[in-house]
Amino acid sequence: MAPEAAPRPTRAELRVAAREQSRAQRRDAAKAATRTALLRVALPSVAALGVAAAAAVTVHGEADQQRAQAAGRIPEQTAAAGAADNAQATQAAQQALASGGGAQASRGDARQPLTGTQGGADPAGQQAAQVTTTDQAPPERPRIAMPVAQHGLGEVFGAAGTHWSKRHTGIDFPVDGGTAVMAVTDGTVRTQWNPSYGYMTILKMADGTEAWYCHLRSYKIRKGTVKAGDVIAFVGSSGNSTGPHLHFEIRPADGGAPVDPLPWFLAQGLDPR
Repeated sequence: MAPEAAPRPTRAELRVAAREQSRAQRRDAAKAATRTALLRVALPSVAALGVAAAAAVTVHGEADQQRAQAAGRIPEQTAAAGAADNAQATQAAQQALASGGGAQASRGDARQPLTGTQGGADPAGQQAAQVTTTDQAPPERPRIAMPVAQHGLGEVFGAAGTHWSKRHTGIDFPVDGGTAVMAVTDGTVRTQWNPSYGYMTILKMADGTEAWYCHLRSYKIRKGTVKAGDVIAFVGSSGNSTGPHLHFEIRPADGGAPVDPLPWFLAQGLDPR
């Protein structure tokens, strides 16, 4: 026996089905527009909404589709199209979450204060610290300096010898010709020639004490005010001399006989030996 053919729907039933299908399509279009608007509004704070928001949108659309299929109001092709639309909406929501989260993170980073070299900027606090550390007072000039940079003595004060009439009246620094000669302290200088001492520079200190530099090759400062450590002349072998060296004397302010320069240097915290 042949199976009984299903009754064909009447025109009235077809019109009802068509109206229901049209209503369902309008509802789907309205829901899609609502989802789009919600996503646009939610993008700035989508990182806070999290994955739950996108899941809720997807579940809501699937639930509507399942209810419509159970009621028999949507043809199979319409249901398949709705499922495809829901899948596209889900994919778009996931992409929006990914891109929106990155944008939100970027905006959050932009609100953070710049530190170090971030953004190519240097904070004013670090610039002020650099100015503070680099703006230091220059070191003080020495009150007493060595007459030459090289330590070591040749003939000492009071030594006997055939090169002077009585005793040696100073100390000798056996250094090369052309070596720079420096002011041992602040004062004023003058220059002169002496047959025994050769070319001389005489440094007068504030208390009247004089320092004599003898057997020079040439002068750098012939006359004027100098500071301790200033280069004033250059070592030579002029006058009664057997080779390049600096003969250095200390003469008291009262014009008396020269005194030993070594104790004078040691009293100032310098040892030329």
